[in-house]
Amino acid sequence: MRYHFPKCDLHLHLDGSFRIETVWRLAKEQGVILPGKTLEEYRQFLIDCSNAESVNQYLKMFDDPIKVMQDPDSLALVTKELILDLQEIGMAYAEIRFAPQLHTRKGMSQAEAVEAVLKGREEGLKECPGLRIGIITCMMSIGPETLNWEANEETVEVCRKYLGKGVVGIDLAGAEGIVPLSNFAPLFAKAKEYGLPMTCHAGDSQDWKTVEDAIAFGVTRIGHGHHIYENPALCRVAAEKGIALEICPTSNIQCKTRESYPLHPAQNLLNMGIPVTINTDNMTLARVNVEDEYDHCLNEMGFEEEDLILMNINSVKASFMPEEDKKVLIAELMTYLES
Repeated sequence: MRYHFPKCDLHLHLDGSFRIETVWRLAKEQGVILPGKTLEEYRQFLIDCSNAESVNQYLKMFDDPIKVMQDPDSLALVTKELILDLQEIGMAYAEIRFAPQLHTRKGMSQAEAVEAVLKGREEGLKECPGLRIGIITCMMSIGPETLNWEANEETVEVCRKYLGKGVVGIDLAGAEGIVPLSNFAPLFAKAKEYGLPMTCHAGDSQDWKTVEDAIAFGVTRIGHGHHIYENPALCRVAAEKGIALEICPTSNIQCKTRESYPLHPAQNLLNMGIPVTINTDNMTLARVNVEDEYDHCLNEMGFEEEDLILMNINSVKASFMPEEDKKVLIAELMTYLES
């Protein structure tokens, strides 16, 4: 560990943060064909694909690992291993997100998929007593919103059912720009009616307008959201409302939604008073952990170490963890800030 203060990751996809060796083994056991004839060839395939031409091309890398996570035991195992890996790098809190509707191809219901992830969470936390983990259920944008409207409605209901039992909130992930984000407003209205904590992917491959739409849904956080920078008036709104941005620097560079680390606007957004947080997005597919992202922040993005601590305080405040837990973690981070 290079950074000894408590570390948080609010934007972490389960199906992009697996152990490659485990997915390879499960594929062999299940008869799933992965790219490459060997583990190393599959690893190289992921490396080659990570430098994508777009977010939507990047998303294709998720197809193969999802194929082996179609039964409860495999889904629980991948979840448990991710938690163990987070413990290894000294994480204090993480929110792991996944789309239960993507794990129903072999007969699991969305509820059963959530229960499998919660089982893996429980097993992982037994071995990691100092770590806190929340699960976010993702609705999906896969094309015209009518394609999977009922599945997304079910995700809202499943989130409601398991809220407070390890599930902490809801998200909309997937392809951006196929249809207007505002088309998904009724789903967020139902989530808001249920009192579900909400975040939403926006402002990554698409412009600031999607961030404006997401804020109109009533979310308290934006997944990525960095293109808000092109609209100073909307930046002021986000700062005034305390809308946190879940910035994932390496993912943004790989997906070419930002040209480079030095040209990423994250530091300027923080200076504008927006609660910026630093996250990994996909630890395996991006080949980073949160400490690697901190290295980029310090060495290429203009941040100071004090900023890293402040952004972790932002993460805790914006997280979906219970308020009492937030107070404890913020107090601990403040001791590092003061020293």
